[in-house]
Amino acid sequence: MLTDKIMYRALLNKDASFEGLFFVAVKTTGIFCRPTCTARKPKMENVVFYKTPGEALTHGFRPCKVCSPLEMPAMTPDYIKKLIKEINSEPSRKIKDYDLRMRGLEPNKIRRWFRKNHNMTFQSFQRMMRINNAFNLMQSGERVTGTAFESGYESVSGFNSSFRNIFNDTPTKSKTMNVINIKRIDTPVGPMYVCATTKGICLFDFTDRRMLETEFKELKKYFNAVILPGENRHFIKLEKEIEEYFGGKRKTFTIPLDAPGTDFQKSVWEVLKTIPYGTTVSYKQQSVRLGNPSAVRAVASANGHNRVSIIIPCHRVIGEDGTLTGYGGGLWRKKWLLDFEKENT
Repeated sequence: MLTDKIMYRALLNKDASFEGLFFVAVKTTGIFCRPTCTARKPKMENVVFYKTPGEALTHGFRPCKVCSPLEMPAMTPDYIKKLIKEINSEPSRKIKDYDLRMRGLEPNKIRRWFRKNHNMTFQSFQRMMRINNAFNLMQSGERVTGTAFESGYESVSGFNSSFRNIFNDTPTKSKTMNVINIKRIDTPVGPMYVCATTKGICLFDFTDRRMLETEFKELKKYFNAVILPGENRHFIKLEKEIEEYFGGKRKTFTIPLDAPGTDFQKSVWEVLKTIPYGTTVSYKQQSVRLGNPSAVRAVASANGHNRVSIIIPCHRVIGEDGTLTGYGGGLWRKKWLLDFEKENT
């Protein structure tokens, strides 16, 4: 449990592993900051801790100009990137607390980061990666026994138990099961989750979006699948194209999509993909392009259910009077993306 004492110590140490877990408001200045803010540290009796920037704003505090708590979510630390890369390259290997300490890493700090950003402990993350690797081996024709030992399990019974806990069935039925892979990637507008099936990208959204859990549930139900961390061949192309986009070198995307929705939603998303880079249209104009001028509200709702941000560019739709309206990733991101595209047109 996060106590005021723990949060204050994190503030003094500018501990990045606490990013996103709390925000600190200073009574004497009327501003609020991130845990990693480099500004002069206040005394403990002069601070109040909040879970979200919204709570701090509601209580009358202003965002700090030094750390900009309203803008950039925490990026993945380099030491976390190295761990994930190692697990990806060798899923059968088990990195224990002892191994972390030998590398100069505090296990509780690693555990806290994975709980915050993957909703599971580091050990659970490793187990999920092993299961995903095992699933792929069996999909390619490997037998259960060989898969179990190749994936780092000490016994077939232990593998069967772990598999059943995740899939609610035995490994022998893996051919009839589906997996959606998930990965967290960093972008200039904050970390994002990308999900993919064997056919293409089904989700690319901001990690702090409120509807994220609902989106995950919808995907699992639609595809009758389990969501597991792990590599997917579509991730390589997506990361390349997204890097080119934010480098100002790409204006359209060619990555395959597998985005489920109603026929109406899909037709709305197709219209979104026709809006040129660096331009905007109103919801009314989008409805006209759809061939249904009176469906403004329905179009806006379909835009809001778009799970593939940036690639399906719902950020390019604005109010009829030119104002920025609803965006799942936050209006500050919508403004950032539109300004960025105009600068690179």
